[in-house]
Amino acid sequence: MRNLPSGGGDYPARMDGLRFAFGTLTVFPARITRWDRDAARAGMLCAPVAGLVVGLCSAAAGGTFLALGSGPLLAAVVTTAVPAVLTRGLHLDGLADTADGLGSAKPAEDALRIMKQSDIGPFGVIALVLVLLAQVAALYRLYGEGWAHGTAAAVLSATLARLALTHASRHGVPAARPEGLGAIVAETVPTRSATFTTALVLALCAATGLLLTPYDAVRNVLAAGAALGAAALLLRRCVRRFGGVTGDVFGAVEETAATVALVALTLG
Repeated sequence: MRNLPSGGGDYPARMDGLRFAFGTLTVFPARITRWDRDAARAGMLCAPVAGLVVGLCSAAAGGTFLALGSGPLLAAVVTTAVPAVLTRGLHLDGLADTADGLGSAKPAEDALRIMKQSDIGPFGVIALVLVLLAQVAALYRLYGEGWAHGTAAAVLSATLARLALTHASRHGVPAARPEGLGAIVAETVPTRSATFTTALVLALCAATGLLLTPYDAVRNVLAAGAALGAAALLLRRCVRRFGGVTGDVFGAVEETAATVALVALTLG
């Protein structure tokens, strides 16, 4: 079996990575041709691309409602709903399960068992309500500033959220279980590759802001830093609490990064 270069210079390797990213992180019809750690590495490096597409769809839906006269509140609700639909709600489910696991006073093994249960506990419900309210409130504020601000925020938050998954897959972050998505992608991304991908996304954030004002370019980059920092703190907590990452932890990291990015964009 051929190996995928971490730098992504091989066209078939990049296509395997894109299929892996879209096939695992979205509902788009991307047939996964390989399910191994080499494909997982390429897929997690391509995760921000999947986020960019989700963000564009989200922004298009919200902008359409805004143009039809719905007002910024309903546009914000639609913009928040689209990513949930395009991911089958898996990231929100992961957020709820992770909140229940972290909120329990059980040992790591029991906490992981709680996270695998199909029901949602009180910590999960609280986390879902607060995160969704924060996202809608932030987008309402940004759409109130103008269509361009809301659109840019939707695209950037979705992209940054998937970039957080790239970092959650880097070397040194183990899997908590021997099976599942967490196990296949854990410790697959070299730190250098994650850094290079981050630089590209930050450049996108700055360029998007420059389309508005130089201040927006700075604000976008600062929001990106806040989002990645919050995701890193949650990731560190989960690794200490559970012994590593799981698919649920990936969902929690993604939703945390998206929410913090949106909230940070409203500040200042």
